[in-house]
Amino acid sequence: MQCVFVQIRCKPGTGYKVADEIVAREVHSELYSTSGDFDLMVKIYVDKDVDIGKYINDNLLDIEGIERTLTTLTFKTF
Repeated sequence: MQCVFVQIRCKPGTGYKVADEIVAREVHSELYSTSGDFDLMVKIYVDKDVDIGKYINDNLLDIEGIERTLTTLTFKTF
């Protein structure tokens, strides 16, 4: 499995709605509210043979209220 973090910037006033929709879709391992440039951070695990960009596009980016995302791929656990 490939661990991927997706930071999400929400349109003002939509953070909780976006978080609720992510939870309802059950595509994440962990979901956090964060401070700084992004409002939420999602930790997901994707099978190694899955196209990560397509997975994120198909499972997250159509959620109403998402303004921008930043995806971080991981390589090794220490």
